Amino acid sequence: MYIIEPHIHMYSRITDDYQAMYKAGIRVVVEPSFWLGSHRRYAGSFFDYFHLILEFETVRASRFGIDHYCCISCNPKEAENKTLTDEVLSGINEYLDHPRCIGIGETGLNTITENEIYAFRRQLLIAEERTMPVIVHLPHLRKAEGAKIIVDIIKAEGVNQRRIEIDHNTEETMSITRNTECFTGLTVYPYSKLNPRRVSHIVKEYGAGRMIINGSADWGISDPLSLPKTIEFLRNDGYREETLKRLFHDNAHEFYSQSPKWKPNYHIEPVPVSYYQR
Repeated sequence: MYIIEPHIHMYSRITDDYQAMYKAGIRVVVEPSFWLGSHRRYAGSFFDYFHLILEFETVRASRFGIDHYCCISCNPKEAENKTLTDEVLSGINEYLDHPRCIGIGETGLNTITENEIYAFRRQLLIAEERTMPVIVHLPHLRKAEGAKIIVDIIKAEGVNQRRIEIDHNTEETMSITRNTECFTGLTVYPYSKLNPRRVSHIVKEYGAGRMIINGSADWGISDPLSLPKTIEFLRNDGYREETLKRLFHDNAHEFYSQSPKWKPNYHIEPVPVSYYQR
């Protein structure tokens, strides 16, 4: 079974990770834009970063046999500066038009402020106007409160819920986000999000439909092989192969197929080691 890693920040990973991911069966990744460790002060810093993950990171991934796509946004962690948000969103169209950009994300909420809500609403409407998929970030704290605000905004704006994935759910948010037609994301990430056992319990309670599982590996203590390890746990927990395929490939493929630019290639040949020895 080929695996789609639908949310991972490869900008922060090393080439060994790509090699290990390929060996474990991961063939396609989606990289949403995110916080780089310090707040950016200029719109141009966002644009340079967008260019890097859309261009260089796609080439780097292909050298290791992995097809790389992106989603672009003003991340909620940097949405408090409303003037900067407006500057970024005023210049974002050329990056959204890029052939490797398949959606807007991750947007959403971080500390649940009015400025974050403003940035989220603006990007939600940009995605609706452009008929693009959206990855929505639930806050790390006050998750249920944030989930309710996000769902209320989605419903109030009347946007197409099937083009939205509400990500980073936990047990306390599932009853809120599943009360929509949105896809729901579960993140396997040590300490701050879910482990495979909790993922298994959630899927058993809510079903595999519209459920997208990701690793979201980034600068923190995280694992680019979260998905293969979760597959093995679920297999040992009694999940059938058809359900595993749905959770780790089919649902993500269905979601991202709403972008005409999504054309995953599972057969990219890694560049031989001799290429680097020249």
